[in-house]
Amino acid sequence: MTDDVSALQRPPSLGQTFPYWLKLGFISFGGPAGQIAMMHQELVEKRRWISERRFLHALNYCMLLPGPEAIQLAIYIAWLMHGVAGAVMAGVLFFLPAFVLLSSLAAVYLSFGDVPLVQGIFYGIKPAVVAVVLFAAWRIGSKSLKNEWLHGIAVLAFVGIFFFQIGFPWIVLAAGLVGIVGGRLAPAKFMVGGGHGASSHAHGPALIDDDTPPPPHARFSWGRLVLMVLVFVVLWGLAMVALRDDPTLWRMGEFFTKAAFLTIGGAYAVLPYVYQGAVEQYGWLTGLQMMDGLALGETTPGPLIMVVTWVGYLGGVAKEVFEDPVAAGVMGASVATFFTFLPSFLFILAGGPLVESTRGDLKFTAPLTAITAAVVGVIVNLAVFFAWHTFWPRATPAEPFAGGFDGLAAVAACLAFVALWKYKVDIMKVIAVCALAGLIHALVTS
Repeated sequence: MTDDVSALQRPPSLGQTFPYWLKLGFISFGGPAGQIAMMHQELVEKRRWISERRFLHALNYCMLLPGPEAIQLAIYIAWLMHGVAGAVMAGVLFFLPAFVLLSSLAAVYLSFGDVPLVQGIFYGIKPAVVAVVLFAAWRIGSKSLKNEWLHGIAVLAFVGIFFFQIGFPWIVLAAGLVGIVGGRLAPAKFMVGGGHGASSHAHGPALIDDDTPPPPHARFSWGRLVLMVLVFVVLWGLAMVALRDDPTLWRMGEFFTKAAFLTIGGAYAVLPYVYQGAVEQYGWLTGLQMMDGLALGETTPGPLIMVVTWVGYLGGVAKEVFEDPVAAGVMGASVATFFTFLPSFLFILAGGPLVESTRGDLKFTAPLTAITAAVVGVIVNLAVFFAWHTFWPRATPAEPFAGGFDGLAAVAACLAFVALWKYKVDIMKVIAVCALAGLIHALVTS
């Protein structure tokens, strides 16, 4: 313990924390829950850079924000330790490995995606994607739909987006309004969503302990808040001005900025919105290509919302923003990634000091509880859409069940869901097994 205490008396420098944040970017598999668990084990239990109560307090705030909560938590902790420089370093390193990997995979996919063996792998992956999305709906729904009001909101959200093609932003807005009204008329029905409560576990003294006062850069002031918002607006504006000569890149910047502010409830919640815009409205990629990107996003490190890198890459190539397809793809991927993650830095750097000044348990409000319920219905819609494209691969909107039913894909999806739901098999293992099965199927049938 003596060595541990003395180590804590020498806070790590910005450069000394670099290896950890870089490593986290390469090993951050398992979705937000797995990524948060990794940070807790390393930062709270092992390195003791932050106490458990402060860790959970930061997490409570991040859970209320649009965007990927795991990367926002990393930004928050690094910001507490080393200010803006630490926040930028941790945030960029969190998604940089996934950006490089997904961009590389997109290039390979466009070059060799029509090779039979590659097609076989994706044939096996698609049923796994159906199971993964359906499992996400079940996992979120089982935790959030605790009464008939919330079940009703989820059903209405599904009906609205599936049968009436209502846009995702309007569903979020309607759910939020229902939550505001319902929170007043039936408050007990909208108090089921709570933040992560404090834990009684103790792991010894921490660098940022329960009673450690916020460092100077983390103290709230209206001047600092206004400055951070202005910096964000300027950065966003300069980036948009730089893209003004290319209509595709301009639309990407505008679209992914909206997506970033609508990512309430996790990546699965905003995927229908990304699909509606990227596939149906702008034609940056096809629905099947979107599924393939989602599958690869599940098997690469970083937050699942990194699928926007895939969307941007394929969109840049499809719309020929540059003559060279690789340059076009990288540019599209860069634009999509930049505008998706820029707001996450704003939320922490601008809102963090306010959170630190009012430290305490943060709860989900009634509107957020209602939005979470609506998100379940939206995710079920996404699962139905993916299932339709997978089980009836040659179907069209005009003939939704044309081309015959793929029973093998349906069986694979059912088995994958059972593995995830009943046997708690890791998502990456399920996708890997399905990919191997698809490869074997391609070898046998060829």
